[in-house]
Amino acid sequence: MNILDKIIVDKKREVILKKSIIPVSQLEASVFFEKKTISLSDNLRNSTSGIIAEHKRRSPSRAEINYSFTVEEVTKGYENAGACGISVLTDGKYFGGSLDDLLLARATVSIPLLRKEFIVDEYQILEAKAYGADLILLIAAVLTRDEIKSLSQFAKSLGLEVLLEVHNQEELEKSIMPTLDMIGVNNRNLKTFEVSLDFSKQLAAQIPNDFVKVSESGISSIEAINELKPFGYKGFLIGENFMKTNNAGKAATDFIEKL
Repeated sequence: MNILDKIIVDKKREVILKKSIIPVSQLEASVFFEKKTISLSDNLRNSTSGIIAEHKRRSPSRAEINYSFTVEEVTKGYENAGACGISVLTDGKYFGGSLDDLLLARATVSIPLLRKEFIVDEYQILEAKAYGADLILLIAAVLTRDEIKSLSQFAKSLGLEVLLEVHNQEELEKSIMPTLDMIGVNNRNLKTFEVSLDFSKQLAAQIPNDFVKVSESGISSIEAINELKPFGYKGFLIGENFMKTNNAGKAATDFIEKL
């Protein structure tokens, strides 16, 4: 069993447990439930930088990245830097995140927030909305076509945008549907952790122009972004590169200014 399979097994258990503790009615009573969401896809289309900056404390590929910042410091720093949106990791066991991180981010910034999570159930989409997210991530590697369709339709019914993550041609082909807003290509193989920008380059031409193209993982230089822009990418998700410094906001500011 690879790490992704393990995460999904744990996630399904976690969702069953959460459902037994917090009823849907409680999530729907959240002050954010009626809030109008902010469009990340619009921001990316109109941006010159396209940076989606990520709040991430640790990851399975790199045990600890940074625990020394508060969510408020990081997200405010990213907003001030001119990021188009912020990705907030909410998985606890493998990434050191939580839904409270999303809540704190929402209280701090007014740019789009992505709930970065391993979504396997509609309940998690209700959580995303209740805790202030503007969009969700769906990972093609762990979902069937029917699941992608029903989960993305449900997200859209709540006013949330959908970023679908793919890693290869097969995942992309099974996933293309009108209920997606953005298609992200993960440059990190989630099974082997190998990172290569070639994944983004190879799949770019197969992604229809109706979707905003996003390149994720392994982007650590201005050169990498300049290399990917001619392939039609409008969004670039960067986490570790900013978080591993002693001031994520400043790192993002310097990076975006150079762009």
